[in-house]
Amino acid sequence: MNPALPWLPQGTVYGTLLNFRREFALWTARMHEPPYKAPPTQPVLYVKTANTFAPNGAAVPVPGEIEVGASVGLVRMHAPGTEPDSWAAVLLADLSLPHASYYRPPIKYRNRNGFLVCGPASKPLATLAELAALRLDVRINNAVVQTVDLSTLVRDAATLLADVQAFMTLQAGDVLMLGTDCLADGTRPRARAGDRVEIRAAGFAPLVHTLVEEVSAAGPPQVARAPSGLRAAAPDSPVRVGTARRGDDSGGSAAGTASADTSVRSVGGHIS
Repeated sequence: MNPALPWLPQGTVYGTLLNFRREFALWTARMHEPPYKAPPTQPVLYVKTANTFAPNGAAVPVPGEIEVGASVGLVRMHAPGTEPDSWAAVLLADLSLPHASYYRPPIKYRNRNGFLVCGPASKPLATLAELAALRLDVRINNAVVQTVDLSTLVRDAATLLADVQAFMTLQAGDVLMLGTDCLADGTRPRARAGDRVEIRAAGFAPLVHTLVEEVSAAGPPQVARAPSGLRAAAPDSPVRVGTARRGDDSGGSAAGTASADTSVRSVGGHIS
């Protein structure tokens, strides 16, 4: 990728649910309710479609209050079987509309235009300290509202990669997010139009973006605006390839904001 351009995913982006111990514990009782009646035995994944990709510094249109999820994405740098099998890491802001359940929530909650803001650049894993020791500070309007501690992952980076690749192959350019953590009450930090969001972690340049008010349904659709002097990729741009593939049951779509009756399906695992 051209280093002069802001970093954007070049493959499919997979998010991971319930991969922090605090949130897993809060959900444990509900995991035993119908229809599954047991905790998931495999990672529970979802797809962030290509319309969600936004560069660092973007102004993301929002319809109201949104949740901010700070994450680290693992980026496969070369095709499977290529030596060395190198990986990079990137900061990501995984945005969503507040919702009460993970059981097939409509894509419109997670996959609105611009709802995956990407850090300014990826970093080779070899140049970073141990990921398990990494802490992500989430700031809204310069106030720290959350610190995400990667030492509290249910599956650390190596285990998550191994478990996911046991049932599907990540291709060059694909991104696997380690997950996002909740606050003590089970929610995530909230933000709204006019707010400035920043995610910081040692070894990375800060991820910064703003939120702007979404136009009404009667107006034209909005996409995340790139920072001044840059142009955000269009939904059908080659650098924004985010469609599901390889026969996975991801429920992914490369279209714009999805309709309300389209569900995010879990890949590999399940959740009540």
